Amino acid sequence: MTIRILPAVGDIDSARALTTLLSQLADAEPAPPVPDSTALLDTLARLAAESLDELPEVVLVHERIGPVPALDLIRDLVMRFPAVGVVLITADASTGVLTAAMDSGARGIIGLPLGYDALAERVQAAAAWSAGMRRHLGSGTPELYAGPGGTVVTVTGAKGGVGATLTAVQLALAAAASGRTVALVDLDLQSGDVASYLDVQFRRSVADLAGISDINPRVLQDAIYTHDSGIGLLLAPAEGERGEEVTDRVARQVLAALRSRHDVVVVDCGSQMNAATAAAVEMADQALLLVTPDVVAVRAAKRMVRMWDRLQIRKAEETTTVVNRFSRGTEIQLSLVERVTGTKVARSAVPAAFKELQSVVDAGRLQDLDTRSTVKQALWGLAGELGLVVAQEGGGGGRRRKAASDRGALALRRRGGDRGAVTLEFAGMFPLLLVVMTILWQCVLYGYSYSLAGNAADEAARAATAAYAVNGDVAGACASAGSKHLPGAWSGAEINCTPAGSVMKATVEVDVPLFFPGFDAGWHVSGSAGAALEGDDG
Repeated sequence: MTIRILPAVGDIDSARALTTLLSQLADAEPAPPVPDSTALLDTLARLAAESLDELPEVVLVHERIGPVPALDLIRDLVMRFPAVGVVLITADASTGVLTAAMDSGARGIIGLPLGYDALAERVQAAAAWSAGMRRHLGSGTPELYAGPGGTVVTVTGAKGGVGATLTAVQLALAAAASGRTVALVDLDLQSGDVASYLDVQFRRSVADLAGISDINPRVLQDAIYTHDSGIGLLLAPAEGERGEEVTDRVARQVLAALRSRHDVVVVDCGSQMNAATAAAVEMADQALLLVTPDVVAVRAAKRMVRMWDRLQIRKAEETTTVVNRFSRGTEIQLSLVERVTGTKVARSAVPAAFKELQSVVDAGRLQDLDTRSTVKQALWGLAGELGLVVAQEGGGGGRRRKAASDRGALALRRRGGDRGAVTLEFAGMFPLLLVVMTILWQCVLYGYSYSLAGNAADEAARAATAAYAVNGDVAGACASAGSKHLPGAWSGAEINCTPAGSVMKATVEVDVPLFFPGFDAGWHVSGSAGAALEGDDG
């Protein structure tokens, strides 16, 4: 039997040494080393898309592979390609590392520096295991290996009632609307509500898969309910006590099988942590934590994140927090949630708009939520932010349908939901701002007209006084001096000067322009001034 071996080594010297030793193994067919985890996954996905027979029997993973850490990479390989024997190459061959490698799914470890005997022994053992696994899987394997596997997204509530199920359902609907194959799993095992939100009555549940060691496509299909929206539903058991049957092992098997057959797998984990939901969060590509902008919920989110970290389920920086029922007036803003929880907070916050949801929730028709709903727009924008929707035709081994349906395209356009809300608010306020600015400007023109009229009256009174003293043309001097101190846009003012006792009194009446000088609105203001008559002793 020829053993096909695919090494994954990032270090050039280590790769050269490993290649030399592999070339000396009997019945071995080593492939050229791949330099990183991305290249490894892409290579295996390409081979798996052709046929199971094209996959190598053994994959060797060096401890310094990147960018994905070696143990995480092994865990991913085992989930996506369960019939490939994976072996870890490490300088630390202690019991702790061995245990961690076994827990990740490795078939063994090889210590550094490399030795021929140890390498040959581990490669042959892993190859024998791979051959046995492939015989066991039998004819069901080609469909299981149709592609590299989809994206698993878990949705967990920081506490009860924060909207985890609503979010999970809408994310699944958004992904399905954009043309992707989607499975929605209800792992809220004691009180799951996915069936109620989508008005589904189905006897099979995830608990029916608990006693099955080999979950092949036919078994999986029997447990899934295909919804009118195209989503495959794997529901929580109607009898809550049956939730105990779903262990972490069952959860891993179920999600691995679903991932191999769907582009997107959305998992509603509820708000209670158990072995099954812990396994789901650990193996998820993206883990969402739902929270509302109140102290109790934020504290609960912080406790949840810390528990995940203590149990080594997931690190805080690998978790995305989604704020539901958000409003700009609340004291707890996104930045505060991010700082308190230590997680990344999604840009797409979901607004508080229960009235939009009440009718569809009561009817169990969440799929009928109006496209104009701000809640739907925010959640579909979140799907776009997470990369769950596509805007054009995709590959995926021929499993993806033509994308960019109307609703899917809408979801992509809603990625900037928060920025869109700001734009709408500004658009609504703009007419009011325009009116206020217009009134203020008109007030300025009124005040300026008063100032011009007063100044012109003062100059006219002085000129008229001088003309009166020499028995000159009082009216002409008055009009000339007043007009001289009025700008052209205020020309045509009425200017009069008349003696009143010992004082020459001048009055100037000017038109107030509308918005701009030169536009007459029929409004007038008057200015007056007086000057003592020269040489008048009474």
